[in-house]
Amino acid sequence: MNIVLIAHDPKKKLMQNFCIAYRGILSRHDLYATETTGRLVEDATGLKVHKFLAGHLGGVQQIATQIESNQMDLVIFLREPMPSQPHNNDFHNIGTLCDIHNIPIASNLATAELLIKALERGDLNWRELYKH
Repeated sequence: MNIVLIAHDPKKKLMQNFCIAYRGILSRHDLYATETTGRLVEDATGLKVHKFLAGHLGGVQQIATQIESNQMDLVIFLREPMPSQPHNNDFHNIGTLCDIHNIPIASNLATAELLIKALERGDLNWRELYKH
C-alpha cells in the first residue's frame, strides 16, 4: 500500500518516533512524504521514503494530486492543531480530498496507531479493490 507521511514542524519528532515504533509494518509498504519529513524518517529508521517537495514549496500539493488520482491508500498527517499555524489549510485540503476519495487519514498519534494496526491486520486491504 502507498502510505503518505506529513508532519507539521512541531510534530516531526513525533512522526520519527512513530515510524521507529512501527518500522516493521511500514517496511512492507511504499512510503511517501514531504521532503523534510521524509528525510527525517529515513534518517531515523533506514526506511526508503519517496520524497516530494517540502510542504511549503508545493509538496503538499503534489501529494494532493496523488490523492486525487487515487494513488495513495493511507495518510498520516500529524498536524499542529492551533489555528495560528502556517499551512493549516494544508490539512483541510488533504482531509477533504481523503474524504472525497475514501482514503483513511489520521491527524493525531492515537488515530495513526489505530490505522497502522488495522493495516497490519489486513483491515485496509479493501483499498486494493477500490483502486481498480
